[in-house]
Amino acid sequence: MLDQHKHPRAEYDVDLYSDDAILDPYDHYREIRDRGPAVWLPRHDLWAIGRHADVRAALAAHDVLISGRGVAANDEVNKIANNNILATDEPAHGKLRKVIAAPVMPRGLAAVKERIVATAQEMIARLVAQGTFDGMRDLAQTLPLTVVSELLGLPESGRQNMLRWAAASFDALGGANDRRDAAFPTILELREFCNNGATRDAVKPGSWVAGLYDAADAGLIDPDLVPQFTRDYIAPSLDTTIFATGHLMYHLGQNPDQWDTLRENPRLIGNAINEAIRIEAPIRGFTRYAAADYDVDGTTIPKGDRVIVLFASANRDERHWDQPDRFDVHRVVTDHVGFGHGVHQCMGMQLARLEMRSILEAMIERVARIETGAPVFEINNVLRGYRQLPMTFHAA
Repeated sequence: MLDQHKHPRAEYDVDLYSDDAILDPYDHYREIRDRGPAVWLPRHDLWAIGRHADVRAALAAHDVLISGRGVAANDEVNKIANNNILATDEPAHGKLRKVIAAPVMPRGLAAVKERIVATAQEMIARLVAQGTFDGMRDLAQTLPLTVVSELLGLPESGRQNMLRWAAASFDALGGANDRRDAAFPTILELREFCNNGATRDAVKPGSWVAGLYDAADAGLIDPDLVPQFTRDYIAPSLDTTIFATGHLMYHLGQNPDQWDTLRENPRLIGNAINEAIRIEAPIRGFTRYAAADYDVDGTTIPKGDRVIVLFASANRDERHWDQPDRFDVHRVVTDHVGFGHGVHQCMGMQLARLEMRSILEAMIERVARIETGAPVFEINNVLRGYRQLPMTFHAA
């Protein structure tokens, strides 16, 4: 641990995992950015990196700021979170990722694109006819809970619990608080399901999870790790896309000029998706372990310390973005870190983009105006998103 008397360091006494900081984090992120390139958080016994350039550099430095000692902000989970794809370093990580990510690479997605587009078209047509609805339950959750859950190939008992299991998995990666503790029984339930419920005979042939058993048969992965990799599919495949879609809907509703622009110029759809993920990153950040001393613009993070890399802070850094708190579909966002960066960049980002694009394309045809009311936030240690979002579509 760093000797503070010999090496003065910037500190910020905040609990990033309190309800208040979860609901309104951006002033805290700005304070962290302003206090220094790396800031010590005494309540969590770790460093925080919040500036855009420093966050991207830290995520690229995977040989020094490693994931293999866990990516949670608490020691208890880091001690037991081994073998999952998030907490694996190179070269093992790259070999595993090649197998696990195959279904969500462009070739794999080509086989499901038609189904996703058709489902989006049907959903938007129904919601336009309905008029007013919950943007989370009725819109943002629809594609993940229908198409994606079927692609996983889980038995019905597993599909019904995916959202609850995913939320608990992310809660466990936060600080050592009551939410983390409450997540443990749910995570044990998920482990039990993956070990004894999502067996070869129980999953759908040709599905993503069936592909894991095929990879094990081919000697590409250890058969004993199939349950763990099944959890790696379940935990991140829903909430992140659902929350990103909710943020996209909210900001388009709050900025009607941006929706008008998008309808007039659908080529900006990619910009709009990236801008929504930039302005409201679905994942706040993960931690890394310093395997060696690491310099952050003149501040040294000593070997053996832990650091949280704040994606959501980097995406609002005024040092990098012009008017970072403004939603702008003209903004060319090629270097946001809402999907992470480097070797651990989100495996499912192309699937998320496909789902969101399909929704927007269907809306452009049918929706003249979007109204969004005050959202109700989900309180989660790591995820940022809405539980409810009142919405109204006005037909074109």
